[in-house]
Amino acid sequence: MMHAQFDPTARQALAAAAVEAKTRKNLSWQQIADVSGLSVAFTTAAVLGQHALPEASAKAVAELLELDQNAAMLLQTIPTRGSISGGIPTDPTIYRFYEMLQVYGTTLKALVHEQFGDGIISAINFKLDVKKVADPEGGERAVITLDGKYLPTKPF
Repeated sequence: MMHAQFDPTARQALAAAAVEAKTRKNLSWQQIADVSGLSVAFTTAAVLGQHALPEASAKAVAELLELDQNAAMLLQTIPTRGSISGGIPTDPTIYRFYEMLQVYGTTLKALVHEQFGDGIISAINFKLDVKKVADPEGGERAVITLDGKYLPTKPF
């Protein structure tokens, strides 16, 4: 895996090109993840510029999306993470996650600390899953699982 850090604008341009290719080729994120050999959540985040892909995965994704060799190399670089610029997000879907954390953030913090003690939940040693399930009252529900390793605060 390459460890160089590229200009974040290059990763943003690659993400835009990858999404364009995904749309043009009528691919799903799951199909892209299948060729990467990694989870759909990790692969999607990587293609959107939030993770580095291992070499074999980067080459397979770039080939599927018909991106050039430079894209395959860029997919392997460690990105500057954080896809939401400062301020309140304006995209309605992202805003709803922001809203959920505004409403339930202190509750989540209180429950985590009560059950685990002082510390954090890692976003590095982390798994994410999104499932669509039927709502017994009609329609559909989104079940989102955030599965992070608990890391206690260590006194020094």
